[in-house]
Amino acid sequence: MVVFNKTKRSGVKKPFRLEEIWRIRTRLEIENNLMRLALLNLAIDSKLRASDLLVLRVCDVSSQDRIFNRVKHIQRKTDIEVQFEITTRTQQSLMKWILMASLHDSNFIFPSQRRKQ
Repeated sequence: MVVFNKTKRSGVKKPFRLEEIWRIRTRLEIENNLMRLALLNLAIDSKLRASDLLVLRVCDVSSQDRIFNRVKHIQRKTDIEVQFEITTRTQQSLMKWILMASLHDSNFIFPSQRRKQ
């Protein structure tokens, strides 16, 4: 029997260390990449899968130009309702991204860069 992925590791990956997260955040702030910074911060706060993060709409996390402190979301894979807090740092990055991209309540927070719909 021949093993094809002898050099590649499979299974659960190690989580990022705190210093690695801060390096990524700093790099995104320097590059002024607000969408990726907001996505990273929201992913860390919510611990949601990417498929759940990408379907969030502006109205799910904000109302009348104000980001919620707590959000409830039903996960697609498990159909379990998850509640999470949005930290002030994430609220700030989300608000900057929403204002810069001029997103409306019905828009996705993180629209596709490939498709215009």
